[in-house]
Amino acid sequence: MTDLIVGDGAEAQPGAKVEVHYLGVDYETGEEFDSSWGRGQSIEFPLTSLIAGWQQGIPGMKVGGRRKLVCPPELAYGPAGSGHRLSGRTLIFVIDLLGA
Repeated sequence: MTDLIVGDGAEAQPGAKVEVHYLGVDYETGEEFDSSWGRGQSIEFPLTSLIAGWQQGIPGMKVGGRRKLVCPPELAYGPAGSGHRLSGRTLIFVIDLLGA
């Protein structure tokens, strides 16, 4: 994980409910597969419902921060053939923490 912008707000805790804007890109192809910015709406959810890479990578972020996460398959959607269209892929996420 890499902090691109260090926030100055409340710090996200493990298992917390967070509000984020994010972009997801396939590491190998550079292809964007998801973007809350593209939809024009942030999302809010408990970290416990997310992939392991987010559960491990968001705690410690502060509101107002931007972080880049590189999630290998074992921290994303599992090995190839696991049933998700992104299984077996290393994924990059850029996440803005809006609320924690």
